[in-house]
Amino acid sequence: MSTRRTVAAAAVALAAGAAAAAPAVAAPPADRGPQPNLRVATYNASLNRATEGELVADLSTPDNGQAQAVAEVVQITEPDVLLLNEFDYDAGGVAADLFRDNYLEVSQGGQDPVEYPYAYSAPVNTGVPSGFDLNNDGSVGGPDDAWGFGFFPGQYGMLVLSKYPIATEEVRTFQEFRWQDMPGNVIPDDWYTAEELAEFPLSSKSHWDVPIEAGTQTIHVLAAHPTPPTFDGPEDRNGRRNHDEIRFWADYVAGAEYIYDDAGVTGGLKAGERFVIAGDYNADPYDGDSYAGAIDQLLDHRRIQDPLPTSAGAVEAAELQGGANEDHEGDPAYDTADFNDDPAPGNLRADYVLPSRNLRVVESGVFWPEQGQPGSELTGTFPFPTSDHRPVWVDLRVPGGKDLSPRGR
Repeated sequence: MSTRRTVAAAAVALAAGAAAAAPAVAAPPADRGPQPNLRVATYNASLNRATEGELVADLSTPDNGQAQAVAEVVQITEPDVLLLNEFDYDAGGVAADLFRDNYLEVSQGGQDPVEYPYAYSAPVNTGVPSGFDLNNDGSVGGPDDAWGFGFFPGQYGMLVLSKYPIATEEVRTFQEFRWQDMPGNVIPDDWYTAEELAEFPLSSKSHWDVPIEAGTQTIHVLAAHPTPPTFDGPEDRNGRRNHDEIRFWADYVAGAEYIYDDAGVTGGLKAGERFVIAGDYNADPYDGDSYAGAIDQLLDHRRIQDPLPTSAGAVEAAELQGGANEDHEGDPAYDTADFNDDPAPGNLRADYVLPSRNLRVVESGVFWPEQGQPGSELTGTFPFPTSDHRPVWVDLRVPGGKDLSPRGR
């Protein structure tokens, strides 16, 4: 038996889980040069449900088809640290334990089980009632008047899974940071009242700084899931919020002093710290409905590198699906999401794993196999067996790190 820790809202330790059997895989050839010892991935797995408690119910048995398919994708890609977007939050971390017990630690489709001894989850703003008419439709209540769009608190939450220990006492969350407290924000004029803005959080879900203890090094996993820049009007309130949610990390890794966390600690990340920004950022650098330059705030940042992960399946999908994809400016090889093509927006690059420049990138990719290739049945086309997003992973060489993967990547 191996001790397993799930960290929920107040860093609560939960149940232990059995160790998964390690597959025997030969070491890579010696002439490949320095090998990675840390694979970081992000996956919007669409493990969100319509009602509170429904995800726990679905994961309570090992036969939910979507959860099986998502787990198989995770077993194939086998990240050492994984951010799952759209994983409904519950305060006890029950869904996280059930997903590991009944799905990840059980072979799916003949794949080797994968074990994540450590997990982190915390409350998010989605579904939390604001008490205000945020969409200005004349009534108060419902998902569009919550601090983040959602039908119940915790819907569309986040979950970090890790093979490495999480420094739980050092986690910083920014769920309550107010949008108006960001200098130079792009809040729309004359849309929100002063009373609304006095409480309005920047994060539609949350922003988390989750330190991972990878060998002798600490890697800060900076997790978020900014709101889609759509489903609004000419005021572009969601597009503007998306822009500033993305900007938050750009300022954080630059050490911005205006930032404060939920514990009242001020300041951004210290200079020289190693980090990886991960998540579904709902912004493509060339196509879609993003506020101008939204994701470029990260892609062009002096402290951040873009590994430019690709897949052959994304290129094939854009060609076969046509529609909005035919008018795109961006290279479809970088797409990570299979969205509606008629009329819009087409497939986009929405999901990112962006390491700091003081980490060495060895390899990267997007799990999007071409049709007929192994794993393509797990991505598919609408209705998707897993999600309309694809996992994005980056292999890193961490100084002083220790490879926990039995595959000897």
